[in-house]
Amino acid sequence: MRAVQLLAPHQLEVRSVADPAAGTDEVLVRLHAAALNHRDVWIKLGQYAGLKYPVIPGSDGAGVIESTGLGVNAGMVGDEVIINPGFNWGPDEAAQAKNFSILGLPRDGTLAERVAVPTLQLAPKPAHLSWEEAAALPLAGLTAFRTLFTRAQIKPTERVLITGIGGGVALFALQFAVAHGAHVWVTSSSEEKLERAKQMGARGGYNYRTEGWAKAAAEEGLFDVIVDSAGGEGFEHLLDLAAPGGRVAFFGATRGNPPVLPMRKVFWRQLTLLGSTMGSPSNWREMIDFVGRHRIKPVVSQVFPLDRAAEAFDQMEKGAQFGKIVVALST
Repeated sequence: MRAVQLLAPHQLEVRSVADPAAGTDEVLVRLHAAALNHRDVWIKLGQYAGLKYPVIPGSDGAGVIESTGLGVNAGMVGDEVIINPGFNWGPDEAAQAKNFSILGLPRDGTLAERVAVPTLQLAPKPAHLSWEEAAALPLAGLTAFRTLFTRAQIKPTERVLITGIGGGVALFALQFAVAHGAHVWVTSSSEEKLERAKQMGARGGYNYRTEGWAKAAAEEGLFDVIVDSAGGEGFEHLLDLAAPGGRVAFFGATRGNPPVLPMRKVFWRQLTLLGSTMGSPSNWREMIDFVGRHRIKPVVSQVFPLDRAAEAFDQMEKGAQFGKIVVALST
């Protein structure tokens, strides 16, 4: 089969490799599409924990079961599925176990024509989604769902601020929150992205490169829930924008740690800081059900053929996309 392989930091090739074999309680999935996440870029750049080479990256994928391993009903062959990329969450809903891992490192991932995965990781492909849309859903959708509903526990009509709109998780958070009946605002450095978010149901947006944007936002109203993945110097603005008793949930720190954590603001205003990442198997099932009930369609920014996977990675590194970047693998 053909696959994307990372041979070393910055060394990406599309090459022929041996087909994987389905082990006990596993199936072999012939993938129609896969999607990129920032995690794949960090692995390519050599900036991710537990690196090993060569490796086939990719956490998101959708396809058709081609064959089954021992202990698996052969009647599953031909089923259309999407893959939960979070392995070995463990028994505690509150947090993942020590051996939790994500598909695409250390286990070979979805940027290939075939992948072997345990049946426990599979869900039926939502019927209203195309292959590209289905491949775009798993990691980002699961992360957004847990952040909003398990950690922040948003309620209908609450005021929600989502930072960095345009990325996969932020867009899913917007779609999920709007579908749930929350009132959502967003931030971006791009006026075009702010306008597109409004077309998707955001009530307003703020360009965080505009001087005094946070003060202007606060004058319009504080937020019950704030969702962030950047951190860095701008994190203190988010605390100022949180309503008394508000919740600030974050699933990343792309701009690093905040230089200062103003603890007096946190305790005096009864704020709650909530870390989140990926999601449990029950979160996965709930997310798939939510997407089906609300007919939510992931936003696909671009689709690249496998031979142009390097271009897909380049686009991801630039960060200019609005939605998910997808790699088409077969028809």
